[in-house]
Amino acid sequence: MLGLVLVMSGQAVIAQEAKSSKATKKAAPFNWVSPMENAEYAKKILPATVKHATFKSPSMKIEVGYYIYLPPGYDEGKERYPVVYHLHGGRPGAENKAVRLATYVDAAIKKGTIKPTIYVFPNGGPVSWYDMPEMKNGMGETVFVKEVVPYIDAKYRTWGTREGRALEGYSQGGRGTTRIMFKHPELFLSVAPGGSGYGPEEHIRDNNGYESDNLRFLPLGYNTWDLAKAFAARKDRPELSILVFDGTKCFNYEYNLKFSAHLKELGIKHEFLSIPDVAHTATGSYDVKGDEIMRHHQKTFDAHRPK
Repeated sequence: MLGLVLVMSGQAVIAQEAKSSKATKKAAPFNWVSPMENAEYAKKILPATVKHATFKSPSMKIEVGYYIYLPPGYDEGKERYPVVYHLHGGRPGAENKAVRLATYVDAAIKKGTIKPTIYVFPNGGPVSWYDMPEMKNGMGETVFVKEVVPYIDAKYRTWGTREGRALEGYSQGGRGTTRIMFKHPELFLSVAPGGSGYGPEEHIRDNNGYESDNLRFLPLGYNTWDLAKAFAARKDRPELSILVFDGTKCFNYEYNLKFSAHLKELGIKHEFLSIPDVAHTATGSYDVKGDEIMRHHQKTFDAHRPK
């Protein structure tokens, strides 16, 4: 059984990828529906084809929010598109954190760097992208995999195939991307975890599921390192097109190099994209190497584009 064990003494854990030189702000209460608070500001900074929407979760019986970027011409045509899911950072995070990356996507499509593609920015749950069955409405991974992905395929004109789905994420979302891509490789072909906190994931592996004295993840093996090992051991493991990326000034950079070495030892083919002089920031990574990250998915889409 997947789970979370909380020890009531002490303060709540602060994830490594949430640390910064700035004073830590008090986290806002979690909500499964979290659009940008200022709708007018959102309209000013986001492409016109971005919208916030919700769907009714079959398992939780509540609304779940997401942002979606639809390529220019979507509303006027009948064409089907590949889709990229970007998993936000933060714990908890929200769909309002990562949607700013839609501006990079829109610009890349308009200048012809990538072909028209749908991008989805979902909500990761109260402990972003982990399943927490002891928490009310806490199944972040399962809601994404079993509800969000099928809903998007049913609601929008996607290809609806593994070859037409890509998964990426940054920081906590990079951790989620890594776990999900190895647990559910039948859903995605192109994957790109970035700025991931592989240090805390290693601590979970080496300390009986504990990330800290206050936080334990179950079952044992629910971490990126063990899941990569389990994936490598599969005789029927499907192909994954993997890009691991991080900035050289990110506090997670050395652990991203270490995790890349771990994948090499396991015989898991992947690329590593080192982003010069970039700290722990998704937008900063996209400022410098966003086109390469987007083209990574595009290569897969181009190779499997329906005739």
